Amino acid sequence: MISKSKRYPFEDPLFNRGTAFTEKERDAFGLQGQLPCHVSTIEEQVKRRYANFCEMENWVSKHHFLSALQNRNEVLFYRFLLEYVTEMVPFIYTPTVGDISRHYSMLYREQRGLYLSYPLKDRMEEMVANYPYNEIDVIVVTDGERILGLGDLGVGGMAISVGKLSLYSLFGGIHPARTLPVVLDVGTNNAGMLSDPLYLGYRSQRVTGAGYDEFVERFISAIEKRYPNVLLQWEDFAKAHAWSLLERYRERLCSFNDDIQGTASVVLSAIYSAVKLSKSRLKEQRFAVFGGGSAGLGICDQIVKALLAEGGISEGEARKLFYVVDIQGLLHTKLTNMDPNQRRFAQDHEKIGSWDVQNPHHVSLLDVVERVHPTILIGVSTQAGAFTEEIIREMARHVARPVIFPLSNPTSRSEAHPIDLMKWTKGQAIIATGSPFEAVAFEGRILPIAQCNNVYIFPGVGLGLIATEARKASDTIFIEAAKVLSHHSPLLQDPYGLLFPTLDTLRSVSREIGIAVAKVICKEGLARASFPEGIEQRIDEIIWYPDYPKN
Repeated sequence: MISKSKRYPFEDPLFNRGTAFTEKERDAFGLQGQLPCHVSTIEEQVKRRYANFCEMENWVSKHHFLSALQNRNEVLFYRFLLEYVTEMVPFIYTPTVGDISRHYSMLYREQRGLYLSYPLKDRMEEMVANYPYNEIDVIVVTDGERILGLGDLGVGGMAISVGKLSLYSLFGGIHPARTLPVVLDVGTNNAGMLSDPLYLGYRSQRVTGAGYDEFVERFISAIEKRYPNVLLQWEDFAKAHAWSLLERYRERLCSFNDDIQGTASVVLSAIYSAVKLSKSRLKEQRFAVFGGGSAGLGICDQIVKALLAEGGISEGEARKLFYVVDIQGLLHTKLTNMDPNQRRFAQDHEKIGSWDVQNPHHVSLLDVVERVHPTILIGVSTQAGAFTEEIIREMARHVARPVIFPLSNPTSRSEAHPIDLMKWTKGQAIIATGSPFEAVAFEGRILPIAQCNNVYIFPGVGLGLIATEARKASDTIFIEAAKVLSHHSPLLQDPYGLLFPTLDTLRSVSREIGIAVAKVICKEGLARASFPEGIEQRIDEIIWYPDYPKN
C-alpha cells in the first residue's frame, strides 16, 4: 500500500490554501518543497483561477472546473464566486445545475453529502452518524423526483442539494462546513436512467406508499437524534409528497419547502414591487396561474396570506382572485379529480358556467384571460411556449403594464421568451423568468430581464432561522422576507428596470432579510437562542466571509 503521510493539508478542502500557505504554515505542516516558492495572496489566486475559467469552452468543462475547485479549496471557491458572482451563479445553479442532474452519474467525481439509499433503510442512523461533521446548521434534502422542470432524475438530485447549499454559503454566509446535502434515494421511474449501466443510484422503480413514508420517517428521526436544532429545506419533491411532508414535519423539525414557500415568497416580492409601481393595492389584482402543482399552489397560498395581512378582504374573497389552470383546465367546483390543495382554489362553477367557451369541460388559459382580464399571469407548468401570442396580446389589451412571470425552468421549459413578451406587449410587460435570460433590445432600449430565483429569499430566511435557532419556520417570515426584498427592487426607481436587486448586492440584502426574519421569529416566541448583544450582532457573528485566517 502506498502511504499518503503529510498530505492532510492538501486533502481537506476547508483547510487547504494551496499556494497561499504562509512560510510559517509550510514549516508547521511539512510543506516546504511541495509548493512553488512564491506565497500567493487570495486575490492573486482568484485572478489565476479566472484566467483558467475563461479558457473553458462549454458548460461541462466549466462545471468540472468549479466542482474541482470546490473540492480542492472551498475558501478560494467561494471567494472566486463572490468576485465574479453574476457570471458564476448560472454555472453553480440554474440553468447548468439541470444539465448536471441529468448527467450526474457520468459527471460524478468527488464525494459530497449523504446518499441515503432505500436498501439500507435499516441502517439509517448509522449512515447519518457516518457523516464526519458534528455541527450542522442547514440540510437541503431531495428525493430527486421533480428536479426543476426535468422530472424524475433519481440520484442526480444530489446536484440540486449541493447547488442550493453553495448559495447558502455564498449569499447567506453560512459556513460550508455547517451545511449538509442529502439525497433520499428511493429509486427512479426514469427508464433511461434505470437502463443506463453507469447509473449510480438505486436501480429500482420508486418506492411509494407506506414504504416511502417509513423511509422518510427513519430519516427525520435520525436527523433529530444527531442534529436536533438543524434547519431542513425540502427541495424538488413531487406534488404527491411536497405538501404532506411539509405539514407532517414542520412542527417536529424546523423546516420549509423551497418550491412551495421559497418560490412563493420571491414571487410575492416581485408582485409587491409591481403593485407599488402601478400605485394600486394587492387586493385590486386578478391572478391567472398556469400550473396547479406544489409551486403554483404555494404561490397562491402565500399571496392569500399577504392579502389577509394587508386587510380589507376575507380569506374567501382573497381565494376568488385566483384562476388556476392545470392539466384539466381551470379549476372549478364541478371537477372531480382535484387534490385537496387544488380544491381550495377552485372557482365556483356557477360563476364560470355562463362563459361562452369552446369547450365548457376544459376552460383554457385563453378563456380565462379573455374573460377575467388578469393583471398578473404566472407560469409554473413546465410547458414551453404556453404563453402564446394570442394570450399575451389579449392580456395587454386590458392592462397597461401586464405582469408576466414565466417561471418554469430550465430555460427550455419556460412558458415564453422575454423578447416575444416585449414584442407582444409593446415593451410594457413587467417580466420575471425562472431561468436567466439576456437583456432584450426593444425600440432603442435595452430592457433587463429579472430572474425570479429563490436565491433572493432562502439564504436570508435560512440565516434568520439559524441565528435564532428557531423551533419552526412560520408562514409570516416569508411575507416579511418578500417585503424586505421588494424594498430593494430597482423597478421602484426606474419603471423599466429590474424587479430584483443585482446579485452583487444580494449578500447584503440577505443580511437584511435575516435580521427581519429573526425579529419576526423572536416576536412569535419561536426562538431558542437569546440575544444579549442584539439580533444584528448575532447575525453578523454568524455570517462567514471566504478569506484565509490571519496568523
